[in-house]
Amino acid sequence: MSARDEKAEIRQRVWRRLEDERLAAFPRPIRGRIPNFKGSHEAAARLAELPEFQAARAIKVNPDAPQLPVRLRVLQQGKLLMMPTPRLRAGFLLLDPEKLRQHDLHHAASIAGASRLAEPIGLDDLPRIDLMVVGTVAVTTGGARVGKGEGYAELEYATLRQLGRVSEDVPIATTVHDVQIVDDIPVEPFDVPVDIIVTPTRVLRTQSALPKPRGILWDLLDPDRLGEMPILKELRERS
Repeated sequence: MSARDEKAEIRQRVWRRLEDERLAAFPRPIRGRIPNFKGSHEAAARLAELPEFQAARAIKVNPDAPQLPVRLRVLQQGKLLMMPTPRLRAGFLLLDPEKLRQHDLHHAASIAGASRLAEPIGLDDLPRIDLMVVGTVAVTTGGARVGKGEGYAELEYATLRQLGRVSEDVPIATTVHDVQIVDDIPVEPFDVPVDIIVTPTRVLRTQSALPKPRGILWDLLDPDRLGEMPILKELRERS
């Protein structure tokens, strides 16, 4: 079985378990998504207590539903929040809580709110990121991770790494339900391992020895992505 097929099976197993054990939360269906889970607010609270979060000035967080509480805490603690636009079609958005009214923070943390209240930001103006938070379908205690299968988290990381906005030692965290932690996940060259796993009940530091991609692996990139994502086309033209 190929790594791609193995990952697909793992996703289906985790989505099914979340549903069967009634651990999934809105929006539904969770299949095909980074699944929202009961306890996402508790996981976000645990993450926000960590020294990596407290020390960070700028945090990049994925736009999926289970990480909405994380995005809100970033803004509430006065930190810069960078969000990728869905499917990276319009690059990245930047939210500065100092430029937002207090009662707008909840709305700004949502996808709809960010699209209205955030500033679109060009490649050359992206801030240096101190902590990355990624959405996850399944993860191992060794840091191997799978998302929903479309590769956006990997491309976001590779883009920021190629631009020098993320260094190799920038920690990568994820918030998941405990049942999303699995025994084994195959790892491919473009995969981005996580350093910190936060669940509603615990914090796991993976001590991962898995390598992080140094940039976009152009030879492994589907050429159609260049048409779908102008940011990648711009990067390709620069390289």
